[in-house]
Amino acid sequence: MAEPGSQQRYTANLQGEIDSAELYKTLSETEKNPQLAQVYSRLAAVESAHAEFWKKQIAALGQHVPRLRPGFRTRALAWLARRFGPAFVLPTVNTLEHLDSGSYSTQPEAVAGGLPATERSHARIIKALAAPSPTAFTGATLARLEGRHRGHGGNALRAAVLGANDGLVSNLSLVMGVAGADLAPHAILVTGIAGLLAGSCSMALGEWLSVNTARESAQRQINTEADELEQVPEEEEEELALIYQAKGLPEELARTLAKQLIANKKTALDTLVREELGVDPEELGGSAWAASGTSFMLFAIGAIFPVAPYFGFGGMPALAASLAASSAALFLLGAGTSLFTGRSVWFSGARQLVVGLAAAGITFGVGRLIGVAVAG
Repeated sequence: MAEPGSQQRYTANLQGEIDSAELYKTLSETEKNPQLAQVYSRLAAVESAHAEFWKKQIAALGQHVPRLRPGFRTRALAWLARRFGPAFVLPTVNTLEHLDSGSYSTQPEAVAGGLPATERSHARIIKALAAPSPTAFTGATLARLEGRHRGHGGNALRAAVLGANDGLVSNLSLVMGVAGADLAPHAILVTGIAGLLAGSCSMALGEWLSVNTARESAQRQINTEADELEQVPEEEEEELALIYQAKGLPEELARTLAKQLIANKKTALDTLVREELGVDPEELGGSAWAASGTSFMLFAIGAIFPVAPYFGFGGMPALAASLAASSAALFLLGAGTSLFTGRSVWFSGARQLVVGLAAAGITFGVGRLIGVAVAG
């Protein structure tokens, strides 16, 4: 006899499997590497089979099997994968798989059907693909994967959401602070624009310095690796063999692969740099100018919401419009974080809204006290 609440649990499980199947299907369709596309296709097929498993469980209760569609998070990630490629969303998919990998372990029906082991296997596969040095592939495929994923900086989606959030919260707090001091509308507008430009430039400069420093450090490491390869190739071959053994290859195969790679100095250096240093020699962390420009734009996009109403209004109408626009943006950015946290869209959006408005309320109160003190 089924336990109370079984249908609700089965339906939630079905929704999760439908989401996973749709997401992996999209990754398979958008992946240009045929080997990886096949991997994603097989994962989608397994998730579809799991969905059928839960449909049968619901039907066994004598209940109607609901027709479910992929949820918001899945549709958003699928859109991003089609727009920017699978590698853009893979770190987020990895996080979600890790969060869900143990969800079936305490469900007797899932355990009896062998689902927990399969889900853990899927989590390991995605972790291998998302890692800087994927363990599920070797040779040229391994090198290409490694470069692509490092080029996206680990999680570009997370960086985009958080970058815009930084601009929004900081400039909202600034605008509310000077509004609390009861300054003239044009003074608030100038302050808001100054805060937008100052914050954007600061973020851009910091990113430029960070990427350039990383590039210079990586280049120095590559030069050192090239010298070692020239002077002590046998030691580099031994190191490479040990790396492949650590990845799970048998010792004999690892040594054979290392010997073949070391035979060609150019290929050997490229492989050693990727495997030992985790650096893509073709990108070296990407363009410093592109990174700084992106940081500038992301911060500015978030920072414009609190100040934009002051271009057309003044007084309380401008203050109300600023709070309304900023509140909407806060909720949307919070909802965006649910893509890589696994939390509910409404919870994430509401939490971000409360935190952002709390910061704005504090600075408004401090500004009001300062304004009164200065006026007095």
